[in-house]
Amino acid sequence: MSRGRLILMPNTLDFGVDDSLDLREVLPRRVIEQAARLGHWAAENAKTTRALLKRVDAVTPLAQPLQAVQIAELPRPAKGGKPAGDDGAAWRALLEPALAGHDLGLISEAGLPAVADPGARLVALAHEAGIEVVPLSGPSSLLLALAASGLNGQSFAFVGYLPVDASGRTARIRELEALSARAGQTQLLIETPYRNEALRQALLAALKPTTRLSISVGLTLPGGWTRTATVADWKRGGSAALPDRIPAVFALLA
Repeated sequence: MSRGRLILMPNTLDFGVDDSLDLREVLPRRVIEQAARLGHWAAENAKTTRALLKRVDAVTPLAQPLQAVQIAELPRPAKGGKPAGDDGAAWRALLEPALAGHDLGLISEAGLPAVADPGARLVALAHEAGIEVVPLSGPSSLLLALAASGLNGQSFAFVGYLPVDASGRTARIRELEALSARAGQTQLLIETPYRNEALRQALLAALKPTTRLSISVGLTLPGGWTRTATVADWKRGGSAALPDRIPAVFALLA
């Protein structure tokens, strides 16, 4: 029996909160049509995947009823980030549909799977198992924010989340600023939306006045925006608090 493929399926960037969004404005036609055909999924969140498939169905009818589509969630790490039980076996089990000859979709809650996303582990296991991996094009908040920032797009690094505690967060911000100054490298970071404003305030407090800070909010969504300015200008200009339900991307260049 021939093996199926692992299809890396891009998602929208709205976390499913904007029902008015036309999928055709942010996802290529090929992606929507492929999503409609798939009957097996490995997902970060089954609920948001079903919500996306309902939106897909409104554009291109699903090949089978939504209730018949099989959606398995990626294993979640135990508290502290430690694997729970036979973590590797749980991940490998997700590939069973592909091993049985079915194409399997991998999808994140937003953007591209396996980029700033735990699905990268499933992609690695697919390569080990000899399963073809097929990436499909779609929105990436990180690259869109970088492109819109005007910061260095020739050398950049995604550093993920910062420590939650204030002292650790401040130390990490200053470490990233020093690295950026030394290498001329843009540093990209994200935060859980309800802590967007707290991160902005921490960045403005810890960074040097001449460091450039770029913030992108709700990219690809109505009203989405990007602003880049020096820390000194951010402080002088003032602005309303960042939204706490819409994802943001932060970038700095010292």
